[in-house]
Amino acid sequence: MRIATVTRKTSETDVSVTVNLDGTGRRSISTGIGFYDHMLDQLARHGLFDLDIQTVGDLHIDAHHTVEDTAIALGEAFGKALGDRAGITRYGHAYVPMDETLARVALDISGRPFLVWKVNFSQSRLGEMDTELFWHVFHSFAQAAGITLHAEALYGSNNHHIAEGLFKALARALKQAVGLDPRQLGSIPSTKGTLV
Repeated sequence: MRIATVTRKTSETDVSVTVNLDGTGRRSISTGIGFYDHMLDQLARHGLFDLDIQTVGDLHIDAHHTVEDTAIALGEAFGKALGDRAGITRYGHAYVPMDETLARVALDISGRPFLVWKVNFSQSRLGEMDTELFWHVFHSFAQAAGITLHAEALYGSNNHHIAEGLFKALARALKQAVGLDPRQLGSIPSTKGTLV
């Protein structure tokens, strides 16, 4: 089973993340930020990852540290669960429509973290979460997991739909990329022989 647990404790946050890449979408998520929990719930449900995320952060200041440190721990857990990446599909992409919005995510579990972010929000907050923090989520996750990640809201006007479409697209692209290809089990999908 490809399961990993990561804990991250700083003076600002206390984070515990457990991920099962071969799960069924079971989740227990509590960050203290309702909208963030809702987005992480989409990641688990639509990626079919079992996620246990428990974060206590300095929300009396703002949501930044809690959001970022949770994403870092989540990325580290994904990377740890993937191990040497032998047998994975490696690449994934997904388009997700949500009413008037269309989101697209393409990614490569390359070992070379990078984020391309083409997303605009027309309001500064969704619930208690600043919309500028969504870039931090995707960036921190990509850096910690070693993923090249391209995320784009192709069009849309409802900010909730834009955010949720992106998380659902990330979930489905990840599910595809971490999937095991029976034709290359035990083989690293790279001519270099490594993705770490």
